[in-house]
Amino acid sequence: MAKTSISLFPADTYIVKNCTVLTNESRIVLTKLYQPVIGSTAIILYLTLWDNLDTSKIISTENTHHNLMAITRLKLEDILDAREKLEGIGLIKTYLKKGSVNNYIYELYSPLDPKEFLENPILSVTLESNIGTHEYEKTVKYFSLPKINLQGYEDISCSFSDTFEITSAPSYSEERNLRHISELGILIDSKVDLTNVISMIPSEILNKRSITKETKDLIYKLAFVYNLSESDLSELIRNSINEKHIIDKDKLRTNCHNYYTFENKGETPSLIYKNQPEYLRKQVSSNSKKSKMIHTFETMTPYDFLCGKNKGVRPSKRELGILEILLVDYNLPPGVVNVLIDYVLKINDGKLTKNFILAIAAQWTRENIKTVEDAMELCKKENNSKQNRVVKKIKKEETPDWFNKQINQNEATSEDIAKLEERLKNL
Repeated sequence: MAKTSISLFPADTYIVKNCTVLTNESRIVLTKLYQPVIGSTAIILYLTLWDNLDTSKIISTENTHHNLMAITRLKLEDILDAREKLEGIGLIKTYLKKGSVNNYIYELYSPLDPKEFLENPILSVTLESNIGTHEYEKTVKYFSLPKINLQGYEDISCSFSDTFEITSAPSYSEERNLRHISELGILIDSKVDLTNVISMIPSEILNKRSITKETKDLIYKLAFVYNLSESDLSELIRNSINEKHIIDKDKLRTNCHNYYTFENKGETPSLIYKNQPEYLRKQVSSNSKKSKMIHTFETMTPYDFLCGKNKGVRPSKRELGILEILLVDYNLPPGVVNVLIDYVLKINDGKLTKNFILAIAAQWTRENIKTVEDAMELCKKENNSKQNRVVKKIKKEETPDWFNKQINQNEATSEDIAKLEERLKNL
């Protein structure tokens, strides 16, 4: 469903409904896996809605968004932005009943379990991009089960029938809506037509009836995260079909990853479509020109920002390569990359010269520039320094002792005139 623009007001009411079973493990997954992806503000909102539930942990009393603002110390626009992130990643669903005062129902759903999250190609890649490979491996290890060598051991566990005896079984004709762990997952607006992709593969190679909903979902996710075209995707699927004419999902994952890294010189999936992480953003309250500029740098992805600078024209492969290097090799946050692009285009006659921009990037990395505001201040400082160096120093010319001095204009005396006439006679 397309996103609709609905104004949110402090007086609007809301009720929280728990559609799942939430545990302490859910909190750990939220902070360790979800928070690096959607930011701390969204997690704060989810946990606050969770705490709104009554003692039975099923439904809350009616509250206003003004109350929610007071509890979280968040502005209304921040609450709306956080809610949309929670919706997008499948943690809540929102229902609206319009009126003089709008009424909302927020349904809470469980986070994915660690295995589902880390095997999801979109979520796992985004997590690794945001926290780095080293921290990512530590996180995977945290959720991994220890390996125990069972060689020499025998499974002596009792079965149910060994332990229990059923004498009579009551019959229930009524369908019960019992609480259970319920997950939404993430919804993707796919840019590929899967029917068209599959039609490119002959039936004698692929058993098209074997394509399950799970397989389709994986294909959509891989196409999204690796930004694959329909023809590329079709070829990758063809190369992932096993001897039973069925798509091998693990092989498809590997092939997509290998294809991307080959096309991008060994890099992980592109970060050029990401914007500045929440924790590196500045809380902007004024409407000054500087505040609006900071907001633009922080909320636009480097790809979209460069598109805007190119008057809507897609960046060239060379320009995309520069963005990739800035984000991956130099580890500059997306908002800082936007500032760097804007600065270089202004001082370099509208050209993104690779060596020039990378020299500045190296300096910014050494100075640990992480926020948009710090990057803007450094640009301002550097620009002022450059102007001082460019100003030509005017060399002061040597002048006679009499230059600019007052000339004595007193009249000569009669004695001085007589002496002068005598000297003239002698000549």
